[in-house]
Amino acid sequence: MSLTATASPAAPAPDARIDYVSTLTPRTKALVLAGVMMALFLAALDQTIVATALPRIVSELHGMELFAWTSTSYLLASTTLVPIYGRLSDSLGRRTIILVGIAIFLVGSVLCGLAGSMLALVVFRGIQGMGAAAITSTAFAVPADLFAPAERARYQGIFGTVFAAASIIGPLLGGTLTDTVGWRWVFFINLPLGALAVAFIVSKMPRLHSGVRARVDWLGALLLVVATVPLLLTLRGDRPLAAWLSAPVLGMLGVSLVGLVLFIRVERQSPHAIIPFTLFHNRVFSLISLTSVFTGAAFFAALLFLSIFAVNGLGATAREAGLAMIPLTLAVVPTSLVTARLVSRTGHYKPVVLGGLVLTSLGLYLLSRLTVDSTLWHIGVGTFVFGCGMGPLQPMLTLSIQNAVAPHQVGTATAGRQFFQQLGQALGSAVFGLILTLSLTHSLTTTLPGVRERVPPALHARFDAWFDAERIRRGAAPRRTPPGLQGPGPPRPRPRCVPATRP
Repeated sequence: MSLTATASPAAPAPDARIDYVSTLTPRTKALVLAGVMMALFLAALDQTIVATALPRIVSELHGMELFAWTSTSYLLASTTLVPIYGRLSDSLGRRTIILVGIAIFLVGSVLCGLAGSMLALVVFRGIQGMGAAAITSTAFAVPADLFAPAERARYQGIFGTVFAAASIIGPLLGGTLTDTVGWRWVFFINLPLGALAVAFIVSKMPRLHSGVRARVDWLGALLLVVATVPLLLTLRGDRPLAAWLSAPVLGMLGVSLVGLVLFIRVERQSPHAIIPFTLFHNRVFSLISLTSVFTGAAFFAALLFLSIFAVNGLGATAREAGLAMIPLTLAVVPTSLVTARLVSRTGHYKPVVLGGLVLTSLGLYLLSRLTVDSTLWHIGVGTFVFGCGMGPLQPMLTLSIQNAVAPHQVGTATAGRQFFQQLGQALGSAVFGLILTLSLTHSLTTTLPGVRERVPPALHARFDAWFDAERIRRGAAPRRTPPGLQGPGPPRPRPRCVPATRP
């Protein structure tokens, strides 16, 4: 697989297309990339800077029950709209879509900063996600418009470092702003950054139009929302196995399945499909989309559950758990830049992709061997190896898809890959969360009886309360003394006027 790969001959040709690769000067290209990278940094920073401020936000707005929804609403909007924005950017031009995305994102940021309740914050975070979807789906397609295939690898690698930089700056900046001027400035800080990005894009970025004059299949877009939103709403890993078989969950999954079937039926017949099914005839697009699902699940699961393991399994503080993840970032940035330059010189990226997959698998294997006897040093080594694989893998997957499709389908194909990657993140969170819930419940159920027998009788009620709560979660009636836990307990007080003997 090399940078000279061409699109499938079956892809339809555009009506007219400006060759921005040869018409724009290197200085103009650099300024355009600077503006786009600022916008991308804006969207990437928001995902890390807000997480640091959430505890303070919850304490002031008093909505702990909506804590998780501040991220869920953002994820719902960004994941669902990514392929729609990708299709629009091919039809209307990258410049139009990215400016619309920045505008929506900044409006959402202002509203989040002014939110007076957790419910309002959840809604406004969804608006932010709508803008972020337009930014991310467009930004990664811009290098394909500005540079020849042999030069794209270098710039895709630079784009990949934006997320790594945001993961370092975000927590530090979020904590500083929250402790000094207040958590609302976590959202207001987006305004000057967004204004700077808009200035670069408006002054220097051309339309970057694919040449295709096509209508948008809004029926297909609606069905995509119907197929995606209920699925994402059900993909929560914090529910027991029995809850996955409950009527509400099965109903949501049924709605999602019906939406998917209708979406496929409509899109197969539409000449203006949101995700043209001719793309799946392209072997590279199909393979990369599938790979993106698994890499998205692996990456998100590693970030999510390693911190939980460090704090609850190893007894580390939140700060120590965060420091243990720094090797991941330190590995992603240099490997992404070095391999991008290597691919630009050699013109072959298949070995880089395969090597990234091998290192990612090796890193996951090392992380899977962690035990309660492990240290933060072991986590750092595993995440470093994992980052050495993810660093070159992410930009090269995007590059391979862009080089495999026609120029007027670059935006749609790039957004499609991002859609499948974010869908993989949601699936990974649900699957690995379910595994954690089941394994933890099984371990507690099998080990607590022995522990209960060795503690003072006065503490037995605490164990019984846990088992009662667990039975209720599973839909069974609570029992004061579950099977296997019979034993001496504290004496129960008897009413004065009731005989002590049984009738």
